[in-house]
Amino acid sequence: MRNNPKEFIFCEDCFVKLHTSFRTLSEDQIHQLNYEKACNLYKRGDTVYHEGHRGNGVYCVNKGVLKLYKTGIDGKEQIIRFAKAGDLIGFRSVISDEISCTTSKVIEDAVLCFIPAKLFVQLAKDNAEFSMHLIKLSCKELGEANKYILDLAQKNLRERVAEVLVLLYDTFELDDDNNIKVSLTREEVANIVGTATESVIRQLSDFKKEKVIDLKGRRIKILDINKLKKISGIF
Repeated sequence: MRNNPKEFIFCEDCFVKLHTSFRTLSEDQIHQLNYEKACNLYKRGDTVYHEGHRGNGVYCVNKGVLKLYKTGIDGKEQIIRFAKAGDLIGFRSVISDEISCTTSKVIEDAVLCFIPAKLFVQLAKDNAEFSMHLIKLSCKELGEANKYILDLAQKNLRERVAEVLVLLYDTFELDDDNNIKVSLTREEVANIVGTATESVIRQLSDFKKEKVIDLKGRRIKILDINKLKKISGIF
């Protein structure tokens, strides 16, 4: 990770605080967090931390979008999930005192607040409600990972691409033109689905012909979300 421009955000003034586990902290704990954390600007393509490295802290996303992925033997990325404003990344490896199991890379310019591991663990020890929120968050992520593995094993390509589009719709919502509010390359979409880029391009083209979506560069416009859900088997 290169040196990034610094920017400071007070936790009590942060709009994402209400959507994170940090809302359970006491006033004194918030003051301590402000004193010890560091906030930095990141550009698209910046790597925040690498798979296989031991993390020395936790990151809270103030704005921007990041992808968390694992790298296969052939060097191909498998995107596990995305992180956006209000999300915590790197906390499970800090709590378990293990090496990071994913790499985190910025895909839309971001502001991240870094909380040192020692402080984060101490906050979890001192605040039971904060700890419970972290446990629930870990369980939620584990459940999503289990579902993802099952889908890869049991669903065909058409169903998986449809489900990924629904996932992006639910995660990032739509702009005024019904475009998903994130810009992804076709390779990145393929790395979520778990298949070759060419296969995803063909399937997206098929969905466009069926008037389920429309495509303009990296932008994907959702025309019929209910049909995508039906194809994916969500209902």
